[in-house]
Amino acid sequence: MATPSTSGPAQSAILVIYTGGTAGMAYNSRGELVPMKFEQIRKKMPELRQLNMQVDVLNLGPPIDSSNITVADWLALAALIRDNYDRYDGFVVLHGTDTMAYSAAALSFLLENLGKTVVFTGAQVPVGRIRTDARRNLVTALELAAARHPAAGTVRVPEVCVFFNELLIRGNRAKKVESQQYNAFRSENYPPLARAGIELEFHDKQIRLLPSAPLHVHTHLDDHVTILRLFPGLTERMMRAQLDVDDLRGAVLETYGSGNAPTAPWFLRCLQDAAERGVYLLNVSQCEEGRVLQGRYETSAHLTGLGIMGGDDITVEAAITKLMFVLGLNQEPEVTRRLLTQDLRGEITLI
Repeated sequence: MATPSTSGPAQSAILVIYTGGTAGMAYNSRGELVPMKFEQIRKKMPELRQLNMQVDVLNLGPPIDSSNITVADWLALAALIRDNYDRYDGFVVLHGTDTMAYSAAALSFLLENLGKTVVFTGAQVPVGRIRTDARRNLVTALELAAARHPAAGTVRVPEVCVFFNELLIRGNRAKKVESQQYNAFRSENYPPLARAGIELEFHDKQIRLLPSAPLHVHTHLDDHVTILRLFPGLTERMMRAQLDVDDLRGAVLETYGSGNAPTAPWFLRCLQDAAERGVYLLNVSQCEEGRVLQGRYETSAHLTGLGIMGGDDITVEAAITKLMFVLGLNQEPEVTRRLLTQDLRGEITLI
């Protein structure tokens, strides 16, 4: 049952980490959207001064379009949160929408035992436009980052999240599904953590509990990974071009339906060759809803025998960032396989 809450107390201190994105863009002389400095956003959003909280801003670096986000940027974001963790009650990351789901998923894995709220948000329309969604998204994200349980006074949402339009979504469950409407993000396999109507309504049963251990920020991701999306007409030559890379360590296989794939001998040989070289293969469905049920049909039963791991109901965005994270831990193969199939941050629903 959703329960209403107001924003945080007057003394709440929230750090906004500005990376760039549409929310912070303006038109140049050629009519192109280019990133602008956050101080320009402050001028266009005087309502920020009316919030009952302290809001500070740090720039990740020169503002960038989210299409240019890198693994190094994710590690820098995690480090900024680590270095400022004790000084602030919550964090808002202003980020472009195109790769926001990837960034939120990556941060969810890097920030182990997170006990404060980290909210990613952005906009579909630049802040300078009259019908922009930037104002509502940013103001609400700040309120969410400062939210506390009304009785206990503890952090309401100790998770990495994405807030957009009216939904607060677990970061590693989010997927961008719309480029022309305001409701850009959905979480098909997990309910929203909160809704922003007249009041903020939190779905407490869906939110992870406060951790019992201190924050541990990981500092390494292994980017020797790839995503291979299956399609009718995929050839052995094209498949090997991805899987036969010398230093490849892991691959997400986007399969059909509930985890099905071709049974052609050449296809199986490609997978077997990769697995024998030590490449970790994670089976993820192309469907936005549902889950991988490896072995349910003949066309997926053979994958288990090749050592391919089922990804359950994980998103592709969470799968590839989880692969980077787990491989970056440099554990023994049996530990790596266990971690890849284990629910680490609420990214999968085990059944």
